[in-house]
Amino acid sequence: MQKLLAKLRGTGVAIVTPFTKAGAIDFPAHGRLIEYLIAGKVEYIVLLGTTGESATIPKQERKALVDFTVEKIRRRIPLVLGVGGNSTADVVLAIHGTQFKGIDAILSVCPYYNKPQQEGIFRHFRTIAEASPVPVILYTVPGRTGSNINAATTLRLAREVKNIIGIKEASGSFDQIFQVLKHRPKDFLVISGDDGLTLPMLSAGADGVISVVANVCPKEFSQMVRLALRGDFEKARKIHFRLIDLINALFADGSPAGIKAALEIRKISGNFLRLPLVPVRKDIYNLIKAQLQKIEKI
Repeated sequence: MQKLLAKLRGTGVAIVTPFTKAGAIDFPAHGRLIEYLIAGKVEYIVLLGTTGESATIPKQERKALVDFTVEKIRRRIPLVLGVGGNSTADVVLAIHGTQFKGIDAILSVCPYYNKPQQEGIFRHFRTIAEASPVPVILYTVPGRTGSNINAATTLRLAREVKNIIGIKEASGSFDQIFQVLKHRPKDFLVISGDDGLTLPMLSAGADGVISVVANVCPKEFSQMVRLALRGDFEKARKIHFRLIDLINALFADGSPAGIKAALEIRKISGNFLRLPLVPVRKDIYNLIKAQLQKIEKI
């Protein structure tokens, strides 16, 4: 477990799922993106999270995508798989139906839409952790789910459920984040889920990030994180400020629409999404392009 925790300290990438114009998964583009991220020296990849449009990918496609990704990575870096939902029983069934060879951990989002009480959230994740053959990373993102894993529940899960090893924190609440950082048990990872807040979170003791912008700027963003983890905040700040306008542009019309536009501009994959998501507006596309060009000139 200690070895895995060390490998998950740094930059994980919430990888997009490339599609063709016809709407099929673009496996060649997915393979290129994986190689691009590994060459960019990210620490690990997170497959089928929100950025991967997991909500629009049915069971059979999920299996094909997981199998392809495991084979492509070939254990060069860890792979974390998104497995979550608002029905505890369905999440457990998904876990039981997954072949975990080549998968190091799962990322499981806070149940959405139902708006469970904190006790329900605790029992949901305890049940998932008991069913999972690999460690579990919690994911709180109330801006998307309408529910939040509060600090008390996070700490209770961290202390009482052995198979839960960390949380991706995208609540946007520094008070909540600081409470988790202050009181967490040893070896419980606190991972930023917000690119723009990653540097201040690292300065408070967080362990890394699961990033969107690192899809297109893996080398730069992972270097910023490594510098901050080493305590070299002067150099880390320079990279943060170099990237912050791009980060804001990427989210101006929603994610993953922004990052898919950036990947098309960089000629890595196409700018195709599945409904109800659509590409960014032309003015936002041009803004993203201008920010990428600006970064290349610095």
